Amino acid sequence: QLQLVESGGGVVQPGGSLRLSCAVSGFTLEDYAIGWFRQAPGKEREGVSCISSSDGSTYYADSVKGRFTISRDNAKSTMYLQMNSLKPDDTAVYYCTGRNAWGQGTQVTVSS
Repeated sequence: QLQLVESGGGVVQPGGSLRLSCAVSGFTLEDYAIGWFRQAPGKEREGVSCISSSDGSTYYADSVKGRFTISRDNAKSTMYLQMNSLKPDDTAVYYCTGRNAWGQGTQVTVSS
């Protein structure tokens, strides 16, 4: 059974950092492309970052490039999203995805 469970969201001030985690079960992490999406209130879900299964190459949306870092720990079946220099525009529910399955989402709020 495929399952992805996010954690690590919260409230942070502008300029702060958070690290999101996504614990994966039901498939081998390194065998599939995995990634993070987010959805802000009143907006469509958008892609944030992903890792290729073939060579581990990464992709970042322009809005987060240079501030966010995606990574994975295959031994722990967990992927991460390190988010630095957070801005109010980063406020959203963040979802991890892999093998066409989605987590339940974790709320990130950036506010002073």
